[in-house]
Amino acid sequence: MKKRIVVGISGASGVIYGIEFLKTLPRHEIETHLVLSDTGKMNIGIETEYKAKDVEKMADCVYNNRNLAASISSGSFLTDGMVIVPCSIKTLSGIANSYTDNLLVRAADVTLKEKRKLILAIRETPLHKGHLQLMVRAADLGAHILPPIPSFYHHPKTIEDIIHQSIGKMFDYLQIEHNLFERWK
Repeated sequence: MKKRIVVGISGASGVIYGIEFLKTLPRHEIETHLVLSDTGKMNIGIETEYKAKDVEKMADCVYNNRNLAASISSGSFLTDGMVIVPCSIKTLSGIANSYTDNLLVRAADVTLKEKRKLILAIRETPLHKGHLQLMVRAADLGAHILPPIPSFYHHPKTIEDIIHQSIGKMFDYLQIEHNLFERWK
């Protein structure tokens, strides 16, 4: 059976991380289920050359963020995990406080309650104490906090190299084989 991953793109800056996550997944091995927030869609148009429809075509299944009856809102829908990349502070707050007023947060809540892997690629800087407390709270619930912070030991030459290193760390946590960056030797 294929791995099944839920991908959320929220309204934080850095939607290219979510787009590249979808683009670099081994499609023949992984079934993707995508949720885009309204501001995520807006940021795709602002920050990239893509349109939201282009990004939706990269996924196997796409859900309306207002559809709380979607399959991914139920624990009986089996997945291998979820990644929210980028994850806005608003989305983080909803997850940390179990305030499931949209599908993106509900799917994350289900992922946590079922003890599945949840990656939150928090995109905000600087962070105040309230942001940090929300991250601790989400981590205590079982989320893996993975801000897309670049490293340089692999000698990136392009922005794509920097993005792929962060995505590779997400793939590592989800146990997806990749060659997105050169590992430390």
